[in-house]
Amino acid sequence: MTIFLILAPYGVYAALMMVVSATLSLAVATALCLTVVALDIIKGRSVKILGLGSAIVFAAVAAYLQLIEPHMSASAVRLAVDCGIFALSLGSMLLRKPFTLQYAIEAVPPETAAIPGFLRANYVITGAWTASALLMIIGNLMTLYVPGLPYWTGLAIALAARNSALYFTRWYPEYRRTKDMAAQTAAAMSSQDS
Repeated sequence: MTIFLILAPYGVYAALMMVVSATLSLAVATALCLTVVALDIIKGRSVKILGLGSAIVFAAVAAYLQLIEPHMSASAVRLAVDCGIFALSLGSMLLRKPFTLQYAIEAVPPETAAIPGFLRANYVITGAWTASALLMIIGNLMTLYVPGLPYWTGLAIALAARNSALYFTRWYPEYRRTKDMAAQTAAAMSSQDS
């Protein structure tokens, strides 16, 4: 359910971009992000960097469209949003607070969060989302600057990048757990042999 709430504003924004104005798409995405932030507050959870930051990105791009550049292409709008998300993701790692950490801490017992590899795993997962945003930026740049490239190419790249990051987010924690348990077992067996 959490991953659905995290990704819902992006999915709705992307779907609406195909049928309504970019400004309306961005406004709805902003409202959804703020709704998720409000749900976190109501349930006593922390305000997430990604949720609040995404609301700011969507609102800023919508304001830019409304006030400065109303005829911005859909590819340029997606590029602006993806650049904002990339900055949020990379910035969270540079500030030593990978955005996935907030979600992970609330989803696991305290003893799991205390495991030394827990923080490293969150850097890796946030890095996967950062790489995904970078690939989406590249896809949008291609649709803007490569003549004759079909419009759907950028959408296909974005979908593949986002789905890969989502799959990785689900796969990697279990992989780390298995690897860490194997290392602990090997260490315990070697100390018994000594």
